[in-house]
Amino acid sequence: MCHNPKLGTRHVQVLFLFLALAICFSMRVNMSMAIVAMTEDDIDGSFDWSMQTQSYVLTSFLWGYIVLQIPSGALEARYGAKVLLMLCMLVNSGISLTIPSVARKARWTGLCFCRVVQGLAQGCLFPSTHSLVSRWIPINEMGMLGSVVYGGTFLGTSMQLLVSGFIIQHFGWPTIFYVNGTCGTVWFVFYMYYGSDSPQKSNLISTEEKQYIQASMQIFEESKLKNTPWKMILTCCPFYALLTSHCGHNWGFWTLITELPTYMNDVLGVHITQNGLLLAIPYMTLYLLSFPFGFMTDLAMKHNWCSISACRKICNSIGEFGPAVMLIVLCQVPAGHVTLTVAMLSGVVGLSAGHLTGIWLTHIDMTPNFAGSVMGITNFFANITGIIAPLVAGAVIADEDDPRQWHTVFYISSGIYFVTNLVYIIFGSSEVQPWNDPDYTATPTGPQRQMPSVTELNSISRVRRMSAVSI
Repeated sequence: MCHNPKLGTRHVQVLFLFLALAICFSMRVNMSMAIVAMTEDDIDGSFDWSMQTQSYVLTSFLWGYIVLQIPSGALEARYGAKVLLMLCMLVNSGISLTIPSVARKARWTGLCFCRVVQGLAQGCLFPSTHSLVSRWIPINEMGMLGSVVYGGTFLGTSMQLLVSGFIIQHFGWPTIFYVNGTCGTVWFVFYMYYGSDSPQKSNLISTEEKQYIQASMQIFEESKLKNTPWKMILTCCPFYALLTSHCGHNWGFWTLITELPTYMNDVLGVHITQNGLLLAIPYMTLYLLSFPFGFMTDLAMKHNWCSISACRKICNSIGEFGPAVMLIVLCQVPAGHVTLTVAMLSGVVGLSAGHLTGIWLTHIDMTPNFAGSVMGITNFFANITGIIAPLVAGAVIADEDDPRQWHTVFYISSGIYFVTNLVYIIFGSSEVQPWNDPDYTATPTGPQRQMPSVTELNSISRVRRMSAVSI
């Protein structure tokens, strides 16, 4: 058996992916804080934009983001996940550095254009990251290291919200975009030299570590993965359950991330400098809770306490039912109780950490070979709901100072959280799908091999997991 290197090249790659998600999500959410300062009446040079116009600016990122979700799977197979991830960061960093000047000259239309381009580039972010995670992280380390990688989204979000108020107060809102652009540029330079598509392509990894990673995974040679089994994916019931839950999660996420700064500013009367600090608490809570979820998931798999599907569904239920209940409780908090409101918001956002070891890893569980392609499809539709959610909020909230209208938005999100996770519980599965093996993918020419049963494939999967854990 292969020895388990405690620290190795895979951890370096995990660090790069963690930082990539942290920086990209900082760029993704920075507009939620910046737009509060950009539209303040008592600030010189502010923009007189209505709530509906602000909704256009806040959702414009997603207009571009959804475009490359599905094609990114094919692009990743052709050019490699590393190239796509680097391109994503380069474009986002360059645009971030130019946003302040474009906003002043071209107003909200020019700003929307910049955000669309950023979103277009980030359309490759999760498909490429999912592909890299599936190739670099062994099955028995997936819970913890996967939480580290995807926890970058929440640390980036919380840090952006935390420092934005301070930056705006002392340096002005344009500085937010300059800092993000600079961080992304530095990441790009280092990853260009030290990043790699897979252990097989890395010049830094030891033979020992490479064998350890390969021993625990169901990844096939990349030359066999050119043809994605689209028909089998699109006729797979667990895939649609995964898609439904992903859409429901994104509805709640984008409602909160785009609307909470305005809610706290207008309803709770929290000033912009405090707004970022208080908003960062829920997302820092989410980041910290992601590690216990990851640890317990790895422990459950190691000791075979439950099936992988049951484990994912339990985690995801905490991550979706929890926020659904907490949003209802939030609506019962009396006006003016800022501390209690922040505590409730910490519960709403923090408990959603369960989706990291729930639906997020289900993509990789179902098909480690085509995780990027499947993520591209679900993320495409999930982010359409992410576009719709803030627009619905903008339509519902005619008076930004009326708490009852905000409560209506929260009730809608709560119901969507509940229903979509219920679909995942009933129809979802984390068992490896037969079409994960490219040798069994139907092709227009040549005979097809008989497809093995799901039970046979998962039997192989369990043996590999057990052998990896015992290493």
